[in-house]
This record gives sequence, structure tokens and C-alpha cells, in this order.
Amino acid sequence: MTPTERRATGALAGLYGLRMFGLFIILPVFALYAETLPGGSNHTLVGLALGSYGLTQAILQIPFGWASDRWGRKPVIVTGLVFFAAGSLVAALAHDIVWVIAGRTVQGMGAISAAVIALAADLTRDSVRTKAMAAIGITIGLTFGLSIIASPVLNALIGVPGIFAMTAILATGAIWVVTSYVPNAPPRAVSATAEAKGFREAFRDPVLLRLNFGVFALHASLMSLFVQFPLSLRGAGLPPAEHWKVYLPVMVISFLLVAPLFSRADRHRTSRAVTAFALCCLAAAQAVLAWLQPATPLALALVLLVYFAGLNVLEAALPASVSRRAPAELRGVAVGIFSSLQFLGAFAGATAGGWLSQHFGRPAAYWFGLGLTLAWMALAASQRRPLYNGDTRTKETPAWPR
Repeated sequence: MTPTERRATGALAGLYGLRMFGLFIILPVFALYAETLPGGSNHTLVGLALGSYGLTQAILQIPFGWASDRWGRKPVIVTGLVFFAAGSLVAALAHDIVWVIAGRTVQGMGAISAAVIALAADLTRDSVRTKAMAAIGITIGLTFGLSIIASPVLNALIGVPGIFAMTAILATGAIWVVTSYVPNAPPRAVSATAEAKGFREAFRDPVLLRLNFGVFALHASLMSLFVQFPLSLRGAGLPPAEHWKVYLPVMVISFLLVAPLFSRADRHRTSRAVTAFALCCLAAAQAVLAWLQPATPLALALVLLVYFAGLNVLEAALPASVSRRAPAELRGVAVGIFSSLQFLGAFAGATAGGWLSQHFGRPAAYWFGLGLTLAWMALAASQRRPLYNGDTRTKETPAWPR
């Protein structure tokens, strides 16, 4: 990478990580914190509080992605960060579960993920774009690890309201990073006819359809898992303040185990094997979690390690594949659809996981995630054409207008 590409990739990976930080930071502690709020004993409302962030993200990713194609990436990103900061403050000041849901909903209105990925693609050459997208994917994994590890500690120090206030401060600082540090993207022009046709093709392209369903299933399974996993740890005898003793080694070891696979995740000869490995990790872990009731903290940690081995690989591979498949002038739209499905999955997983565990018991949330993962495996197995021709870096010619 050139110095400009490294600077852009680092800054945008940090911005994307901040967005996911807002989603991840409360996962290990919110189900426990909600029990202290009016209405927090209702698991369905708890799941809605976790997932409402994803719902507004899902609704607005496509409009924000389209707006970034039309009016530029930076203005859209700054607008989204303002919404994110405002929603964080609402959640920090909430006194019952309903106001937390309202704050999380406003947080989600800062739907900048599509614009960030599109800007990263704009500012990098095709030959190094996998590295840029892998950096963003790795940042998601590291952000998740940092969130899961730091969350119990921060909860003990400043509480969940303090965590929400901290995210508001971080979002405000991120606005300065966007306006002062991130390079400007080259101008893009696309006709109204091509734009309309691009919308249609984005929903019909077979490769993108699989990728979009994949990111939906991935984040739905993740959120449904964390509706119950903190409670599983507590039920196994580990106090919430010590949950980091599970999350820290799991995050570090899982990253070290799969880091060599990142560079192979979108190569023709190895991509299917890497994807199959990652999906098998997800499915096996969720099946064991559903069956392993009750469990010891060590057993739960080992299962979570397998789950995150698969998660880290897929978080790096999926955005890179989408950015390559879409034409540059309509990349914001394509990534917007991808990001919408990502956050719709987060909403569906949290809400369904909470409802299922409320009515059918704790293992039901894990079975739900397993079912989605198996459906994704079946869909991935039906893929016939590779994204790349042979081992070259020549992109398959899309049916999209240019």
C-alpha cells in the first residue's frame, strides 16, 4: 500500500470499528443490567433493546449508501456520527428499558457502514483492496474482542449508562478524524438510468445475494448467541465481573489461529475451503452450546473459541467480496444493501433470540442461530461460479451497467 492508502485504511477501519463498538460493547453486560430497569425482566424487550440498533441501521444503510454515491462519502459519514452520538446520550440518560430502546434506535440512525466501506474501496487500488477490507474485517474482530473484554470492567467502573456516554464522546472525536485526516475520494459520476438499473441488479446478482444472506445469518446468529451467553456464564458459576477471563483468551487465541487464512479468503482455489471451514466452526459451536446445558466456564470458553475462529474469517472475507463484485460508481448502493442485511440480521437475531428464550428456554436461541448457519451452508454450496477467474486477480465481468 501507498502511504495514502495506509492512512485511509487505518482511519476508516477505526471508524467502522467505532460503529461496531456501539453494537458490541453492551452485549456482555446488558442482559444483566436490564434486570435492574423497569421492564427489564422481559427477555423480549431486552432483545429488542439490543436489536433496535440493528433495525434502524438496516433501514437506512441503502439510503445512506445511495446518498454517498450522489453527494459524497464524507458528508454522509459525518451526519451518521452525529446521530450515533445523540442516540448514545439518550441511552445513557434512560431510566427504563423503553428509553434504552429509543436511544439504541437513534444510535442506529447513524448508518455509515456502507459509506465507510465504499470510501475505503474508492481510496485503494484493486490490487491491495483485499488488504484494506481485511483490515476492516480484522478491526471488527478486534473491536469485538476489546468490547467483550472491556465491557465487564467498564461496567464495574462507570456502569452501562457511562458506557453509552463514552461512546457519544468517541463519536464526536471521530467526526474530527473524518474531516481532518481521511483523504477525499475521487469524484464519481453515474447516470440516472444506470443508477436505477444498478439498484435492480444489486438485488438480483447471484453472488451478491449469497453474500447478503451470509452476512444476515452471521450477525443474526451472533446476536442471538449473546442474548443468552452471558447468562450461561453466570449460570456456570462465573460472576459477571470475571467474564473477561473467558473473553480475553478466546479473542486473542481465535485471532491468532485464523490470521493466516485472511489472505486466502477470496482466492479462487482456497476461498470455498476457507468459507466451509468457517461455517463448520459456527455450526459446531452453536450445536454444542444448545446441547451443553449446564456447562462449566472452561467448556463454554472452548466452544466460544471455535465460534470466533469462524466469525473472524467471515468478517474479513465478506466485505472484500462485495466491494469487488460491485462497479465503482454504484459501490455505495451495493455495500448499502450488504450493510442493511448485516444490521437486519443483528436486529432479527437479538429480537428472535430474546423471544425464543423467553418462551422456549435458553437453548432455543442457540438452535435459532444454528438453523440460519445451516441454511447459509446450503446456499453457499450451491454457488457454481467463482468470483475470480482462476488464480488471477481479474474480476468476473458483472452484469451491471457502467
